[in-house]
Amino acid sequence: MNEPVRIQQEDFLQDAEIAALKASSQRIGGIATFLGCARDFSEGREVSEISFEAYGSMALAEMNKLRDEAISKFTLLDARIVHRVTTVRAGDNIVFIAAAAEHRAAAFDGCRWMIDELKQRVPIWKKEITPQGEAWVTPHP
Repeated sequence: MNEPVRIQQEDFLQDAEIAALKASSQRIGGIATFLGCARDFSEGREVSEISFEAYGSMALAEMNKLRDEAISKFTLLDARIVHRVTTVRAGDNIVFIAAAAEHRAAAFDGCRWMIDELKQRVPIWKKEITPQGEAWVTPHP
């Protein structure tokens, strides 16, 4: 199976990511997931495409660090983070976060913390392509 933390151009399969989590431990009692998808509207403008770029090695290192911190902080049994770096259209998958724990509260808390931290810490940038032109988007929670 693929690495638990990845940056990739191609789409990912949520079911495969969840299956990999479940295979890691039979103590898992709950898995919380977050799926980020591309919207066709942002800040009052139509968006035709969104382009993602990353500082590859630095982004991957920070994502791995973030995963390790989440596992420790929320007593997770496992976690996965996958982010696409490519150009996507409305409805396409962008990011997948999953947290597996013995109990649901830790899974929910860990999942939310990971996506919030990813948006703050990981050097991945988003450019929206609209009928009015292109604009880099400043990160927001």
